Parts: sequence; structure tokens; C-alpha cells
Amino acid sequence: MFGGGGGLNPRKMEQMMKQMGIDVDDIDAEEVIIRTDEYDLVFSDADVTKMDARGQETYQIIGSPEQVEAGSAGGDAGASADDAGSAIPDEDVGLVAERAGVSEDEAREALEDADGDLAAAIAALE
Repeated sequence: MFGGGGGLNPRKMEQMMKQMGIDVDDIDAEEVIIRTDEYDLVFSDADVTKMDARGQETYQIIGSPEQVEAGSAGGDAGASADDAGSAIPDEDVGLVAERAGVSEDEAREALEDADGDLAAAIAALE
């Protein structure tokens, strides 16, 4: 793309990218987790670069990931009250709210209290 690139110094490359409307920023990431249905890839101390090319954001992760069991990465470290609600699917919240005739907030709270059990949440609200 840039004619070999081997002899191009980083400063010159940065100038060329700016001229093309591409902004590059390093992100000081502590950990990066990629979740799949089958496993999680955990990058500890990864080098992460964000490239914004006219509104299209691309992230580059450099490092060696550890493959772990699906859903096991991340643990409770740094979990907040907002993270607790994310374990309940929105579809479940909508279904419970509709069946029990309550708000989505009330439905989510009932589902959390019932550990995600739809029938128990609906029964508790009726």
C-alpha cells in the first residue's frame, strides 16, 4: 500500500495517515476479552490501537491470548450494579413485564431476585 514500507519512518507514516483523515490512538488497556459461544480469549497486558478513518473505528489488539472456558473470563473484578442487570436478557425482561403487567424495571428486579427464572419472577409479581 505504501510501496514497501520497510524504509518509511514512523513520523512520516503518521503524517501520511493524518493527510488521509486517519487518526490513530494507543489505548492503555489492562485486559481485553473476546467472548465466543465456545470459549473466551483473554489478552492480558495487550497493546491496543484505535484507528478512526473518517468515522469508521477499527481496533487492533497485539498480544498472546489465553483461551479459557466460555463465560469464565472477567470474573467479578470491577463489577458494578450496572453489570448485574446485564446478565438478564432483555427479551426475558420484556416477556415478564408483559405477562405480569409491570414496568421493565420491576420485571428486571423480579428476574434478578428469581435468578433469571421466568416463571418464578412472573409468579412473584402477580
